[in-house]
Amino acid sequence: MSRLLIVVEKASDWGSYYPSDNVVSAVDYLKEPLQAQDLERERTQVINLCRSYKYLGLGYYVSLLAEARGHKVIPSVRTINDLRRRSLYGVDIEDLNQKLAKFLPEGARDATDFGLLLYFGQTNYAPLTDLTRQVFEAFPCPILRIEFERERVWRIASIKPAGLHTLSDGQEDAFAEALAGFSRKLWRKPRARRSYRYDMAMLHDPADPMPPSNKKALKLFIDAGKELGIELDPITKNDFARLAEYDGLFIRETTALDNHTYRFSHRADREGMVVIDDPVSILRCTNKIYLHDLLKSRKLSIPRTEIVFRDDAKRLAALPDLIGFPIVLKIPDGSFSRGISKVETPEQLKAAAELLFQHTALLLAQEYMYTEFDWRIGVLAGQPLYACQYFMSRGHWQIYNHAAAKGGDRVGKYKTLPVRDAPADVVKLALRATNAIGDGLYGVDIKATKDRVVVIEVNDNPSIDAGVEDGYLGEDLYRRIMDEFLRRLERKRLGIRD
Repeated sequence: MSRLLIVVEKASDWGSYYPSDNVVSAVDYLKEPLQAQDLERERTQVINLCRSYKYLGLGYYVSLLAEARGHKVIPSVRTINDLRRRSLYGVDIEDLNQKLAKFLPEGARDATDFGLLLYFGQTNYAPLTDLTRQVFEAFPCPILRIEFERERVWRIASIKPAGLHTLSDGQEDAFAEALAGFSRKLWRKPRARRSYRYDMAMLHDPADPMPPSNKKALKLFIDAGKELGIELDPITKNDFARLAEYDGLFIRETTALDNHTYRFSHRADREGMVVIDDPVSILRCTNKIYLHDLLKSRKLSIPRTEIVFRDDAKRLAALPDLIGFPIVLKIPDGSFSRGISKVETPEQLKAAAELLFQHTALLLAQEYMYTEFDWRIGVLAGQPLYACQYFMSRGHWQIYNHAAAKGGDRVGKYKTLPVRDAPADVVKLALRATNAIGDGLYGVDIKATKDRVVVIEVNDNPSIDAGVEDGYLGEDLYRRIMDEFLRRLERKRLGIRD
């Protein structure tokens, strides 16, 4: 059976609540012998409520030995260390300070500083619920005290763990309510025995009209995982607190550096989980400015490209001479053909740039290369996986036509074929491009003309739809991807580094 253990430093710390078999003292937990059957049964989940997490103190050892025993514990040793390291902590809360300024504008309060307690990321102060949730995501800890201060604007001054023994009667009630909600959400599925060797999370967005994988493909991933002894559990952005339950994370949602997908990936990587897409791949692929410089530094063939700054009208006006019309303008973080314009006159160039500069300080300007279709080579762990031809939407210059009239062709046709039937120079260029990124799962978009073969972009989260990318491999495509997860999970279990 699954176990939930609440570890307290002294029995009196739990004195305000009903006795429970789930509550143990820190000393008893540390003395508990590790039984051989513990390795086979359902995971033990530990909430460490010790008074302090001081280095080499009792609370620190509870989290340390919990991890050594294979238990899932909050806070983890990594969280404890991160809360002590102010340099890391300042980076993690930089975005949170910006959000705080919106809720507490200058002059909104007479106080010069104040504090806020949160229990498993929960607070009754409604304007700050989004901020406290993000603090908990960055530092998963049962009780945290956030100190705010105001200089010119409000900002977070410190984030510190707090002990259960320090709470007042009203605060104890709030903590009990948050604990009950958290435990139900985090460990809501008791199981008699663990049925699979590994548990993995698959992050997706059920409401996304253009997801990387359609519903049938998600099911095929789940089925392939079961064949290999992996339980693949679909989760959403609301399940961040549950992430540490799993051995691995598979992101099947459009990634971006400024949304929850990067936070999920970064957290999974910090927890030592197997994760695709890893945060480095997301960083390198989702921003076209970064990707352009990376590919250029590796001397890979790319279209003629210029970087234009928002206030550099002279550079913008020089683009026709540098590149020649037509010119394709791109925002750095666009996806699925969004944030891209093709211009053919100086007037169109100026108008399109003004529109796109409303969303970014830099733009990419590239030569337009006409092809009937773009190649997409899927690459996994440095090996070609599938080959597709994505044809342009009828009457449009892109694969996706977001401005198509109702009933019109919004997406072009496609053709999937064996990798061996794709041109050798296209496959070779795709592998060289992904070698500059990492060893994850990528989709490389390539244009091939009579004279040139160039990389358009490398996608860290490539589309894998049932009926499209699996057109040749069928169900074997999903098995190959899940088999790579299994290989990595096994190597991690054995302590083998790639």
